[in-house]
Amino acid sequence: MNWRKISIFGAALFVAGVATGTSAAFAQTFQSYRCTDGSQFIVGFFQYDPRAHLQIDGKAVTLAKRLALSGSRYSGGGVTLKITKRATTIKHGKRPTTACELT
Repeated sequence: MNWRKISIFGAALFVAGVATGTSAAFAQTFQSYRCTDGSQFIVGFFQYDPRAHLQIDGKAVTLAKRLALSGSRYSGGGVTLKITKRATTIKHGKRPTTACELT
């Protein structure tokens, strides 16, 4: 786990929160995932923001919440994140959908 990257991501989310009028003090959850294809990402969820804030491939991407039959689905910037009770999957770029686990 590269803590320097996590702290930079946290600082970026704080700056984004200040710019949009939300406060980092309301951060509910930061989760780090490792996927079966070898990719890794960090996702942040804020109390009063329905979006998911993702750090993947060295880029920050904000994903809008989308309609899902079960669990949660977020997409934007060529990335789709699905979180259900059974599994978490991500599709980004032209890569196939891959299963991910919390680290």
